[in-house]
Amino acid sequence: MKKRTDTWPRVAVIGGGQMARALVGGWLARGAPPEHLSIADPVESQRDWLSRRFQKIGLHADNAKAAAQADVWVFAVKPQQLAEVAEALAPLAEARRPLVISIAAGISAADLGRWLGGHASVVRAMPNRPALIGAGVTGLYAGSEVSAAERAVTERLLEAVGSVVWVDAESEIDLVTAVSGSGPAYFFLLIELLEAAAIAQGLSPEVARKLAVGTAAGASALAKASGEEPSVLREQVTSKGGTTAAALEIFKAADLRSIVARAVEAAAERSREIAAEFGSTR
Repeated sequence: MKKRTDTWPRVAVIGGGQMARALVGGWLARGAPPEHLSIADPVESQRDWLSRRFQKIGLHADNAKAAAQADVWVFAVKPQQLAEVAEALAPLAEARRPLVISIAAGISAADLGRWLGGHASVVRAMPNRPALIGAGVTGLYAGSEVSAAERAVTERLLEAVGSVVWVDAESEIDLVTAVSGSGPAYFFLLIELLEAAAIAQGLSPEVARKLAVGTAAGASALAKASGEEPSVLREQVTSKGGTTAAALEIFKAADLRSIVARAVEAAAERSREIAAEFGSTR
């Protein structure tokens, strides 16, 4: 059963890429009235695709036209574009006083608020790619100026594409970016490598792909459903002197634990660099 539509806010998404499509699709599936939603994208081919995918929503080449009647603005543009986009919308922000949700990596709430002239409540959000199938997880941060009601609206909007988790400090969003925002690529790499190793050992590509993808999906589902610590689940699979133990010894010898820690640290540091490069220095 769809939820009632009379309490849905009017939402404008600035940027019509894949994450915008996932969000709008999730909102419509949950009963949002199409007339409450609008997307702005300067690329005509993007708008044409969106018009075929989402009927009756507002589609605009101009950001201000999309945002003019909206109570919530979702910025789904690249970090290097955000300052220009936000500054152009500052006069409208003064009139609308919107709730702004930014999914741009690295850009601080303070910088975005400043570009909007100080006329908006800003929430930073970091969804990840599984949101495209409604299985994402989104990290959220809001400053003290964001009301409880605005936090609730944010949760409702982002839960349309998966689960949400709030962090207490904005600096933690860099870690969210490194763990869950970039994280799907880490698991895709492991699937890719497992598949390649299986093929090298003699399995057909079709069988190798099915085993690698299915094993990853099943392990993730079990970790989520069981409530056990991942270390406990690992130990349950690992018999002393068995095949799993032999494989895990190779990972241990390669210091996989340190490799993963350094990878997450590098991603978090890059998020901080983006903030410096495209944020407060402007």
